[in-house]
Amino acid sequence: MMPRDTNAHGTVFGGVILSYIDVAGGVEAVRHTKHERFVTVAMNEVIFHEPVFIGDLVSFYATTLKVGRTSITIHVEVEAERFGNKGQVVRVTSADLIFVAINANREKVVIGK
Repeated sequence: MMPRDTNAHGTVFGGVILSYIDVAGGVEAVRHTKHERFVTVAMNEVIFHEPVFIGDLVSFYATTLKVGRTSITIHVEVEAERFGNKGQVVRVTSADLIFVAINANREKVVIGK
């Protein structure tokens, strides 16, 4: 993480992490279904267990939980490897997101069509 992503205390803004969670979930939705357009409709409660600091290497691990007719539920785990502490990895947070498939006109569509 870079200084532009941090507050006055040197920790990364939670909103920055949330936006990356959204991106990771969207990538998983596309990879899993081969459908190219999704919108985020929900993200469950997000609790930050550890802060993320400047220089930390942050990893986002996304897995598909459920595929419905027009929606997909993705789980995203977030970990940070501490800068300067080789091998120290902490669990930052996790979230479940629901995405809905849309077409070029932004209309909800059946996944795979």
